[in-house]
Amino acid sequence: MSRMLWQPSHERIKNTNMYKFMNIINEKYNKNFVDYSGIYNWSVENIKEFWETFWDFAQIIAANPYTDVVDDLSKMPGAIWFTNSKLNFAENLLRFRDDKTALIFKGENKDIVKLTYKELYFQVAGIAKSLREIGVQKGDRIVGFMPNMHYTIIAMLAGVSIGAVWSSCSPDFGIKGVLDRFGQIQPKVLFTCDGYEFKGKQFDSLDRISNIVKQIPSIEKVVVIPYVKDNPDIKNVPNSILYKDFISSNTDIEFEQLPFKHPLYIMYSSGTTGLPKCMVQSAGGILLHHMKELLLHTDLKREDTIFYYTTCGWMMWNWLTSSLSTGATLVLFDGNPLHPDAGSLWELAQNEKITVFGTSAGYIAALQSSGIKPGKIYDLSYLKTLLSTGSPLSPEGFDFIYNEIKEDLQLSSISGGTDLNGCFALGNPIGPVFSGELQCRGLAMKVEAFNEKGEPVINQKGELVCTAPFPSMPIHFWNDPSNKKYHSAYFDVYPNIWRHGDFIEINDHGGVIIYGRSDATLNPGGVRIGTADIYRILEQVPEIEDSIVIGQEWQNDVRVVLFVKIKTGFDLTDGLKEKIKKIIRDSASPRHVPAKIIQVPDIPYTLNMKKVELAVKKMVHNEPVTNKDALRNPEVLDYYANISELCE
Repeated sequence: MSRMLWQPSHERIKNTNMYKFMNIINEKYNKNFVDYSGIYNWSVENIKEFWETFWDFAQIIAANPYTDVVDDLSKMPGAIWFTNSKLNFAENLLRFRDDKTALIFKGENKDIVKLTYKELYFQVAGIAKSLREIGVQKGDRIVGFMPNMHYTIIAMLAGVSIGAVWSSCSPDFGIKGVLDRFGQIQPKVLFTCDGYEFKGKQFDSLDRISNIVKQIPSIEKVVVIPYVKDNPDIKNVPNSILYKDFISSNTDIEFEQLPFKHPLYIMYSSGTTGLPKCMVQSAGGILLHHMKELLLHTDLKREDTIFYYTTCGWMMWNWLTSSLSTGATLVLFDGNPLHPDAGSLWELAQNEKITVFGTSAGYIAALQSSGIKPGKIYDLSYLKTLLSTGSPLSPEGFDFIYNEIKEDLQLSSISGGTDLNGCFALGNPIGPVFSGELQCRGLAMKVEAFNEKGEPVINQKGELVCTAPFPSMPIHFWNDPSNKKYHSAYFDVYPNIWRHGDFIEINDHGGVIIYGRSDATLNPGGVRIGTADIYRILEQVPEIEDSIVIGQEWQNDVRVVLFVKIKTGFDLTDGLKEKIKKIIRDSASPRHVPAKIIQVPDIPYTLNMKKVELAVKKMVHNEPVTNKDALRNPEVLDYYANISELCE
């Protein structure tokens, strides 16, 4: 039985956007909802009415009104949203143009930079004008190879204000990783910095940029922002110009009014098993979906200050940027979150009075290992919500947050994907937090757990599916004219139903537990086991620094193989192996117990810090891993090849 860790006070509930929205629904549709379950069930059965009401609640700025919310809810994919409406994504994010702080940027070793909403508007206006002057038109691609800083947001908003399509990678991507992404979409303009910082070290980007530009002939202009040097030498970068020489002055923005489904972002799959898929997402769909999650599920208001630790290669950057639509203050950080010590981000939270702090489960685990107690050291009195994503947050992670960060806090573990640029399950500011659970499924997201017969189940593990369309679905994949790749990615298993690829459980009070990727689930003896089950347990073993678990094909079955990175000062002895097996058996089941426990020097992660079980599984089975550039540490995969112990 899950433990309740937090419950909002009645006063807090009444002050939430969710409560206000629920009362609007009650009045408009003659309902009497008093909690989240009522409004959620109504929203998935009345999807058209939900989005119509939310459009008004969010005060969407549109030049043309819509004539129909959605043409056909039975079509997935293919439903057309907000027919005939015209809007501009950037105009909705720049609706405030006053002296309130919009962006706060902190680099590892840099002084704080702050921009007001008025300053942000005019910076965007200057870049937008310059982009028009060099011939950028609606539909052209503009890309960023940038740190998570204010200039990245300026470049994106400028591009989409004139109807261009934005895509980005973080500057730690290798040349091949960038070419595999940008090379597919033929961008016209590239924004970049001369370098970036990480763990106190400076890294030059210009040599890589020069190589990249030479191999992508569509790039007509490279705009370089000085970051590690005040006056970088850009003469070897073709078609390059410094930011200060590119930006125009004294101008307003001419926002292009575009159809709801006009392309906004091109996002990429991880690419660890092949060339990354290029997912094209619509301006209207992303705007509505993000505003729903920010206003209702995150309870973001104008007076809030929101932070998310992310890079520009992760969809959480796009999600965070949409917070501008609420008029809140965004805090951007570039660098290592544990440099120079584990308290660096909490000092930032204290100094900038952050109210919504976003991070990953991996970061929380690293804090636990560091021994730091942020709530005892820093003043976190302004903090009201903590968001965690990237991988399932363990019950021990929940306990750490409430014990060592803050007791009176909404902890929202959230889960979705790059594919939808948002969440299937996330936070509920008017409901309780239970240990190890995501609070709820998202409003108007008809999410179910399907068993092996394709039937929805409660209190049982199953495939995460969404049985009704939603506005932020990709409009198509790049270079996929017949939609074959798009269809096979989500709809091949259950026709007309989105299969996301996560292994989940929905319980009877509406909470959601994520057990990991369904394509990485273990099947010993035909019983499906989520990898997150094992990772949660191993966090209780002090000798283990990190781990990864796979299913190895063996003697017409699957056996569980656990790879562990042991902390300095310990060894993987037979005694430790038995200890690991016992705690897994006692905490989970005999089927969870690994047949093999093998020590490795390191664990492979994607650039977005997700463990890559599939890549390890391929190495163990002597299959090719085709895109190692998508990994943060690709060299460690070699440790998993030709392990003699796995042949016996």
